[in-house]
Amino acid sequence: MKNKIELKNISFVITTFKSEKTIYDCLNSLPAEVKKIVIENSNNAKLKTDLEKKYKNIECYLMEKNLGYGKANNFGISKSNTDYVFILNPDAKLLEHTLKDLFVALNQEDFSIAAPLDTKEKKEFIFNKKNITDVEFVKGFAMILNKKKFHNKFFDENFFLYLEEIDLCKRIRNENERIILVNTPIHHIGGLSHGNRDDLEMEKSRNWHWMWSKFYYSKKHRGYFHGIIKTLPNFITAIIKILFYSITRNKQKKIIYKMRLLGLLRSYMLKDSCYRPYSSNN
Repeated sequence: MKNKIELKNISFVITTFKSEKTIYDCLNSLPAEVKKIVIENSNNAKLKTDLEKKYKNIECYLMEKNLGYGKANNFGISKSNTDYVFILNPDAKLLEHTLKDLFVALNQEDFSIAAPLDTKEKKEFIFNKKNITDVEFVKGFAMILNKKKFHNKFFDENFFLYLEEIDLCKRIRNENERIILVNTPIHHIGGLSHGNRDDLEMEKSRNWHWMWSKFYYSKKHRGYFHGIIKTLPNFITAIIKILFYSITRNKQKKIIYKMRLLGLLRSYMLKDSCYRPYSSNN
């Protein structure tokens, strides 16, 4: 018999990295009585102290090094003792009725992964009378996992950033499990879950990891040569853009496409995802 989803049976897992500008709004949108697990990837002891002082039912774990999104979420899941976990980005906020609507809808369904609807995507889906629709994947900024369906195999920790939730959804679908989108809104700012949009170091990291993960995902599920074919346009474009921005002397754009090229080359060579923002070892 399926365990009922309610506040006492769900934990929020939130991974932060230089998220001081967004995490408070996120936590303020959650019920005080619900369990909150924060994995602080930038090792900010001051933030940990402040969060645990201001909020009830919260545990903030400091990571000595940046674990990445998937591995940090796995760590948070391992610290939960509820049947369900709600993976939530620090730049996302629940609206007043989000949780209530989710519980009403999901307590009538058998599912492995579920998610609320991004307010920016309201017109992209068609829902049934129960306000749900089955989907192939949901976005990783807000997703509920029915833990017993995963047999302790959650995010692939080879992904440092990007596509880890798409990989998780694909693997659970391969087990003939169900993924549900619920027609209740959640607000997601986007692009602020790990640093500011205008932070060049974070932009370098995003571009490096996007390309590394894109090839790794394709290679993992369809083989090495499919991965090459899938990412070859990105490889060629990166080279052309590097040359173009060298000629036009646009240093920042040149750096961005250089990072894309380097991420792809690293992935092509079957080496791990090694780039870490703000690390002297890069």
